[in-house]
Amino acid sequence: MTTIDQTPGNLTALLPSVMKFLDREPALLIDGRWQPARSGETFVSRNPANGSTLAKIASGDAEDVDLAVKAARRAFKSGPWSRTKSSDRAQMLWKLADLITEHADELAQLETLDQGKPLNVSRGADIPGSAETFRYMAGWATKLTGKTIQVGAPGDFHSYTQLEPVGVVGQIVPWNFPLAMAAWKLAPALAAGCTVVLKPAENTPLTALRLGELIQEAGFPDGVVNIVTGFGDTAGAAIAQHPDIDKVAFTGSTGVGKSIVRAAIGNLKRVSLELGGKNPSIVMEDADLVAAIPGLIQGSFANSGQVCTAPSRIFVHGSVFEDVLAGLSDGARALKVGPGLSPGSQMGPVISERQLVSITEHIEGGVTAGAKVTAGGGRLGTEGYFVAPTVVSNVSNEMPIAREEIFGPVVVLSPFREIDDVLHMANDTQYGLTAQIWTQNVSNAHRMATRIDAGSIWVNGKSMDIALPFGGFKQSGWGQEKGVEGVEMYTRSKTVVVAL
Repeated sequence: MTTIDQTPGNLTALLPSVMKFLDREPALLIDGRWQPARSGETFVSRNPANGSTLAKIASGDAEDVDLAVKAARRAFKSGPWSRTKSSDRAQMLWKLADLITEHADELAQLETLDQGKPLNVSRGADIPGSAETFRYMAGWATKLTGKTIQVGAPGDFHSYTQLEPVGVVGQIVPWNFPLAMAAWKLAPALAAGCTVVLKPAENTPLTALRLGELIQEAGFPDGVVNIVTGFGDTAGAAIAQHPDIDKVAFTGSTGVGKSIVRAAIGNLKRVSLELGGKNPSIVMEDADLVAAIPGLIQGSFANSGQVCTAPSRIFVHGSVFEDVLAGLSDGARALKVGPGLSPGSQMGPVISERQLVSITEHIEGGVTAGAKVTAGGGRLGTEGYFVAPTVVSNVSNEMPIAREEIFGPVVVLSPFREIDDVLHMANDTQYGLTAQIWTQNVSNAHRMATRIDAGSIWVNGKSMDIALPFGGFKQSGWGQEKGVEGVEMYTRSKTVVVAL
């Protein structure tokens, strides 16, 4: 049975630099200066492991966003950033990556306190991954080129294209991977030569604010990166609507993504969206279950299931269904759930009381509809926002628990017999973000990958390497992040024709 160890003596001690940062005055980063919100309002960032207050945060709104946009516009049009060479941008990005590495222990503790994930995950994956994102994108800063074009019309012309930065960018990042998602957004935009107004999620602002200090230390000019903390319906809405923002990049729910699209109509700003998913994972009869079952446990319950790419719908061939169900259920029950700072914790809390309630209501709704819980099934303990890793079977593809993005440690299993049937079920969703296939038949793997309507297909494993473009189909988003596609998303192509 899954339990939680909340013993204070079993928690990692906080670094003095972390304690000092938590006591800092609430401030926004605008035009190179840390300043309170114009309204003077603040809110608190809470520890999801126990609900305690971590820090006071400045509550920015439309007035603060407007100041930040003006600063970003000056830096882009007439400030030093407009004259900064691509090689110098690359050096700053690399310097920032080095600073992230230098302060990795501090950033990892802040991330775990604010978001809840195990400290070894923050320290071993999120923080070094963020540094690698800045290093990778630094390489693209000097490699964004146009092309010459041969004109077939009468006359003698020299024609070419050139890539230019799109301009001032508003970026709104989520709470599940706070620093990593900020890096995914900031690094390509800065490599391309854009300036940024960044809004971290109100639940997890701490590492973005610390990153702002490191950005200044890395030598980025004032106004290039502005950080406005606040709520979605105030600061986020102001970014989406602002007439002097050229592009908005958003990661979050599909519903909020649609509202951003509507808000962007005013000046027809560009929009890129990385949204929800209800991702299928297909376990074929010839799958290597020794690899597949641990892979599914890791994918399903990492970050407490608060991952847009989680394999939340698992379709298993009937001949191995009972084996997979038993393996997943046993694995879920064996996971050590506890505060992220507790050594040995494999799964932390979910982000908030609101998220906990939403997850447990989905589970209860599934049971009411006839689903069967074979592991977990609800809240753990009374302190903090912990949900037991949950496995649900006896699920039809029409049940809400099988169709709606739960964004928690809940997976549903369904059996199948024929490839055509499972492909139909896999594609029978409004989402199209990722999919997994577990099989040793390489021909089936390629055929199925072609027919599944999703932006990323993983066969017998998973990689989120920064070099791989990532984006969804259908209501899972617009555009691709990472790779060269992620940088080009922050550029515009201009055609120049010279009559000779």
